[in-house]
Amino acid sequence: MLKKFFTAIGEYIILLGKSLQKPQKMRVFWKLFMREINDLGVNSFGLVIFTSIFVGAVVAIQMYNNFDSSSFPIPPSFVGYATKAVLVLEFSPTIISLILAGKVGSYIASSIGTMRVSEQIDALDIMGVNSPNFLILPKIFACVIFNPILIAISIVFGIGGGHLAGMLTGNWTENDYIVGIQMYMPNLFVYYAFVKTTVFAFIIATVPSYFGYNVKGGSLEVGRASTQAVVWTMVFIIISELILTQLILS
Repeated sequence: MLKKFFTAIGEYIILLGKSLQKPQKMRVFWKLFMREINDLGVNSFGLVIFTSIFVGAVVAIQMYNNFDSSSFPIPPSFVGYATKAVLVLEFSPTIISLILAGKVGSYIASSIGTMRVSEQIDALDIMGVNSPNFLILPKIFACVIFNPILIAISIVFGIGGGHLAGMLTGNWTENDYIVGIQMYMPNLFVYYAFVKTTVFAFIIATVPSYFGYNVKGGSLEVGRASTQAVVWTMVFIIISELILTQLILS
């Protein structure tokens, strides 16, 4: 089992080495890149916004309940600050990335896996095309560039969801919430959030690509590879978060 794991790690690194090379034709690369921006990024807008609004509202309500039940008086404005801090530090970078790992990761693994079992990748190799570079590099660029935009949007709409929760419940005033949002938060928190997001985006693009590229068999194996890709992408996201938290926030 351990030997198989290290063999897979070696194959993954070799695949990355082939992928992270200068494209053979830049015009073709940019065309593929823009297509991946749409498939991997723009098509995730709705899911990210919907999830962020409702979770932002839930976080704000939970913060209010915790503060309200505290034996020490805590100003209502801290609901806004706590909601912002939770969204920036944990929810938006990590939870949204895990959601994208399921949506985007399964798409990447299944699309590349289908090309493998239908021998389209073999045809590219025969024509002298660097198939890992042709298929994977545009996905890496699209995720690394666009995922931080999605996370920024998630933070904004999550904070808006907390504001909406206050309006509907009447537990805190709009002015209190806005004062809380404007409270000082260390720039390190924002830096930490977007460093995490960039690393997660790289993992989301490359791990499913590895599983899809190395599929052997037919359509059934493509489905299994997609499932494995999502699981291992989430595992590596959680492990990398632990490492980055220790490196940046400690």
